[in-house]
Amino acid sequence: MSGAIAKKYVNALMSGCDDGELAEVYGLLLQVVEAFKLEKFNNIVLSPDVSSKAKEELVLSLVENKNMKFQNFIRLLSNNDRLKLIPIVIKELKYQLSLKNNTFEGSVSTNFKMSQAQISMLEENFSKKFNAKIKLNVNENSYPGIKVELDDLGVEVSFSVERLKAQMTEHILKAI
Repeated sequence: MSGAIAKKYVNALMSGCDDGELAEVYGLLLQVVEAFKLEKFNNIVLSPDVSSKAKEELVLSLVENKNMKFQNFIRLLSNNDRLKLIPIVIKELKYQLSLKNNTFEGSVSTNFKMSQAQISMLEENFSKKFNAKIKLNVNENSYPGIKVELDDLGVEVSFSVERLKAQMTEHILKAI
C-alpha cells in the first residue's frame, strides 16, 4: 500500500521537475534518508505529539542546500503526514531514474577476489544483453561460485560449484 502511495509522489515529482532538478532532489533525499537509520529520528517523525510543521522543519534542517522543488516536496509530504514514506520514495525515485536514464546497478556475489577487468567484462556483456548501461558492485562473501543480481531488471544469474556437481552427477546417472 505504501509503495503505491510513494509511486504517486514520485510520478508527481518526475512530471514537475527537469533532469537537473530531479538529480538535485534525489541527492537531497539521499541525505535525508540517512537520518531514518536513527531510532530517535524515526520516533520524532512517527510521533503524533510532534506537529507536522516541526517535523517538516526537522527534515529540512538535515540538508544545507535546499532548492524550492525539494522544499515544496517535503512540505507536501509533511502536510499529508507522509514523511515516513521518504525511504520508500527514494527507492522508487532511484528506480524511475534508472528507467529514464537506462542505467541500472547490480551486485556480484563471489567467494573470491575479482579483478577490475573481470568486472568490466561482466558489465559490458550485461550491458549488451539488456541494451542498457549496467554498473556492478562486488560483494565478497561465502557464495560458492558467482552470482550476478540485477534487481531492477528482475534478473539473477548464478554459477555454483555445488549445482555443477549435482548436474554432472545427474547426467552421469542418466547415461548409465
